[in-house]
Amino acid sequence: MLDDVQTVLVIDDHPLMRKGILQLIALEDSLRVVGEAGDGRQGLELARRLQPDLILLDLNMRGLSGLDTLKALKAADSDARVIILTVSDHEDDVVAALRAGADGYLLKDMEPEEVLDSLKAAAQGRMALGERVAEILADALRRENQPKPVDSVRLTEREREILALIAVGHSNKLIARELKITEGTVKVHVKHLLHKLDLASRVEAAIWAVRSGFRK
Repeated sequence: MLDDVQTVLVIDDHPLMRKGILQLIALEDSLRVVGEAGDGRQGLELARRLQPDLILLDLNMRGLSGLDTLKALKAADSDARVIILTVSDHEDDVVAALRAGADGYLLKDMEPEEVLDSLKAAAQGRMALGERVAEILADALRRENQPKPVDSVRLTEREREILALIAVGHSNKLIARELKITEGTVKVHVKHLLHKLDLASRVEAAIWAVRSGFRK
């Protein structure tokens, strides 16, 4: 079981939007904002110093973009789950963010309750993906080179276990706890199975596994 209260860092260059997000999160006892940043560079510094559980990140920001901020967070091997919250439902933005390692992608025109439910799911180690975003990603996958059918590649038993857990939206941390292995070991297995399936991100793997009816 994850800790009851999950800490959140909000990175968004619109003060009014930040205020609204903070007010929304304040409605949920299981989430607590520990910091807010108005640009990517400040956000990276706060992420390093505060070590939050969740980072809510705007995609289109002045200065250091949300995508570059995301890449820097992942390059720093941050343990935080990074959830994009943006106005953009453009396919290129969705695909780029998820392939850069985002743990979720939410749209600012979602109902506040939907955003809050998605953040609670992310805090519990599950995928935070708006329904429209899931459809956008699925369409992109269909148009690109199709991933290999799972039966045509030799996934190990452990890789199949991990793919099944990815398919239900589990984070690496949650998978590690479920299978009683280290998070580092999970990361290695995820990397291998993505390579075998010709997929670029764990979110793509989750979407593909669900839509292809994958079962362990």
